[in-house]
Amino acid sequence: MNTKDREEKAANILIVDDIVANLVVLANMIKQAGYTARPVTSVKQAMQAIDARIPQLILLDISMPDMDGFEFCEILKRNPKTRDIPIIFISAMNSVEDKIRGFKLGAVDFISKPFELEEVTMRVSNHLKIYRMQQELEENNGRLQKVVSEQLDKIAKEQKHILFAMAKLCEARDNADGCHIENVAKGARLLSLSLQLSKKYEKQVSDGFIESIELAAPLHDLGKIAMPDSILLKPGKLTKEEMEVIKTHSEIGADTLKAIYSAGGYNDFIRMAIEIAHFHHEKWDGSGYPLGLKGEEIPLSARIVGVIDVYDTLVSKRCYKDAYTHEESMKIINEESGRSFDPGIIEILNKIQKQLKN
Repeated sequence: MNTKDREEKAANILIVDDIVANLVVLANMIKQAGYTARPVTSVKQAMQAIDARIPQLILLDISMPDMDGFEFCEILKRNPKTRDIPIIFISAMNSVEDKIRGFKLGAVDFISKPFELEEVTMRVSNHLKIYRMQQELEENNGRLQKVVSEQLDKIAKEQKHILFAMAKLCEARDNADGCHIENVAKGARLLSLSLQLSKKYEKQVSDGFIESIELAAPLHDLGKIAMPDSILLKPGKLTKEEMEVIKTHSEIGADTLKAIYSAGGYNDFIRMAIEIAHFHHEKWDGSGYPLGLKGEEIPLSARIVGVIDVYDTLVSKRCYKDAYTHEESMKIINEESGRSFDPGIIEILNKIQKQLKN
């Protein structure tokens, strides 16, 4: 067993439920899975347990007499000491409204009563892995900020390699073919070069813009590192609630990059990467997310990467779909001109599509 596996197995899990029978069942399941179970029957006991030792994950009942799980979750998420601890609600209350409320408060999952050993084990294991990766990402960001402040002469090269590695980590989780971020970078550069030669965009697309977008484009889906495997790797269509969760990746990615940028704001490609991560799912007609920006309210860099990202996704096989041909993909993209995509960009894309195909 490697170090990471040992750390995961050693994880301590706080279980909060006022029903002793539920605590006994869950504690036994957690112990069978190889983790340390810490059962408590009230919020007061839970706070004492957290003060004594920070848990790696909390299983939290919703209906409790002294304070319900929603209120306790809100308190935990406001506290810098506990806000990053994954919280899974355990409850017979499993309506859509309850789940949406829980996700909005910061919970990562729901487990419905009665409990099934395999479901509890798999959900706990998945979220412990995500929690560990989030911690690793924070550590990487801290190391990167140190490099930015101490080695200004090497910043561009070093940030490029480190951030590219982070993007590859996200891509690996997304079960892609391993070439998506390279394809998006090359495609964004090609399309930007072509836009630079057009009268409509020549003033907006400088040589520096082209250099930055090639470096920034691979980071467009950085926020997916925080997405649950159960959603990110789901082979079928996502539910409405799952879509709301996956949509948060754009803001998570932007916030992560903002933390890096604050340590070295002189790097144009990180500033552009923030724009791209945040807005590459916005649509020309205003129907996109996260802010519903419309037309030229959407940064040009995000409009470019948004088109290239969709093209490469269409022509590539994913866990939820087969690959489309180049011709089928271009047909779909052209049908979305003026709706999802800037029609001026699509006009240029059509002129260079043979180069894009190669």
